Amino acid sequence: MTAPASTGEVRWGTPVAWGVLATTILGSGMAFLDSTIINVALPRIGEELGAGVSGLQWILDGYMLSLAALILIAGSLGDRYGRRKVFQIGVIWFGLASVLCGVAQTTGMLVAARVLQGIGGALLTPGSLAIIQSAFVREDRARAIGAWSGLGGIAGAIGPLVGGLVVQAWSWRLAFLINIPLALLCVVLARKYVPESCDRQMVGGHPDVLGSALAALGLAGITAALVESPGRGAGDPMVLILGIAGVLALAAFVTLQRRQANPLVPPDLFGDRTFVVSNALTFVVYAALGGVMMLFVMQLQVSLGYSPTASGVAGLPITLLLLLLSARSGRLAQRFGPRPFLVAGPIVIALGMVLLTRVGPGASYLGAVLPAVVVFGLGLVLVVAPVTATVLAAADDRHAGVASGVNNAVARTGGLLAVAVLPAVAGLSGDAYTNPAALTSSWQTAMWVCAGLCVLGGLLAFGVRNDVLAIGPTLADPAKVKCPGECPLCDSPYPGECVHCDVTGPPTHVIPAHKVSSAPPAAA
Repeated sequence: MTAPASTGEVRWGTPVAWGVLATTILGSGMAFLDSTIINVALPRIGEELGAGVSGLQWILDGYMLSLAALILIAGSLGDRYGRRKVFQIGVIWFGLASVLCGVAQTTGMLVAARVLQGIGGALLTPGSLAIIQSAFVREDRARAIGAWSGLGGIAGAIGPLVGGLVVQAWSWRLAFLINIPLALLCVVLARKYVPESCDRQMVGGHPDVLGSALAALGLAGITAALVESPGRGAGDPMVLILGIAGVLALAAFVTLQRRQANPLVPPDLFGDRTFVVSNALTFVVYAALGGVMMLFVMQLQVSLGYSPTASGVAGLPITLLLLLLSARSGRLAQRFGPRPFLVAGPIVIALGMVLLTRVGPGASYLGAVLPAVVVFGLGLVLVVAPVTATVLAAADDRHAGVASGVNNAVARTGGLLAVAVLPAVAGLSGDAYTNPAALTSSWQTAMWVCAGLCVLGGLLAFGVRNDVLAIGPTLADPAKVKCPGECPLCDSPYPGECVHCDVTGPPTHVIPAHKVSSAPPAAA
């Protein structure tokens, strides 16, 4: 059995290097595949389990709820207790929860399993990139990150296709059960190849469990109130109790963060206008994206008669555009400033959503669906890389990691709340999603609402400082960099460049290695 190399000593081209890459790609790819497959499987799940619109909302929101609430603390757990250890726990947890999803007999059972699955996703999602940065020698990190990004992007591109094939081949249950062999292989590879590492400065401290619990309870209460209010009524005692409890929990979370010496979310982050505005933009744009992604595949399958495979492939141009052009968009934002991209991007997305209102019974793919998804995808290309780069640039260097985590949580919370609110706003409830005429009417309303959110995001972008991504002439010209010491360009993509850009969450950005401590964890 190959022994894991020491942290920071893995070299490109060695068997250990390929093992580390395979492990991280499998782990992050498993979570990403699941997030794309579920939308393709949703109509079949609703049909078999007899779920109404609120049930489908909970199937999506159960996962996003636990993921959004725990993503911040999950990253710090790896830094504190060992990145490989927490990554493995996340993979095993995700795999076991996938088994529960695959054997669920009722909507309630599936929702509970999805909540557990989101916890596993939160534990493994931040770990992949952190493992690569800590494992590889400095001069090989950029190449390793590029390989991880490219292969991960391919996994994202084929996700909807795989989802459609497995749903058609047997059942939606296979979409979850396929994670079992992937999780087992990932754990074996991690034990064999991945060296352990952690942040020396964090060893021996205590994670902010109370803060994470309050955030989770707050999001859960508000989400439950929003999902249940259309059926029960806004004045229903249960809806009121859930809503009030959620607001109080979030208020307690904010108070706790302001008073703690080492808060989960440092309040001084929000002293920068650009940080606040770019996160607000992230919230409204990813809320709109969450609404579209929930209803798009459903509209294709129910109203246009697409098979699960065809509906999965229909949105493939979006992923391909992101995969091919997002890095270039980030570099252009670096050169010309992010504001033009953050203003234009959401407006182009809104135009794509307006075009999507033409996707109804009898519409052709080439005449209606393809033009809309291409415009939609081009808008995403303009905004997804620059917005998170702007968030990171607006934050103090010492808060780079938590700033990225906040942006990720904000985006996922936007999607979470959109899934909870949008069906009611669009007039979709009960089993109306099975009726093509009723679904199409709600679909068109939802697209106009989402387009409005994106236009709001574009207007917010006028508040972003256009020089926030400015860099010196040396960094702007990598050929002139001598790299005498620690340099971001030696082991990271250019500032503003992103990896793993996708529709489900913000792009993953690389924190320069001089901000990452790569020591093995102390013995317990």
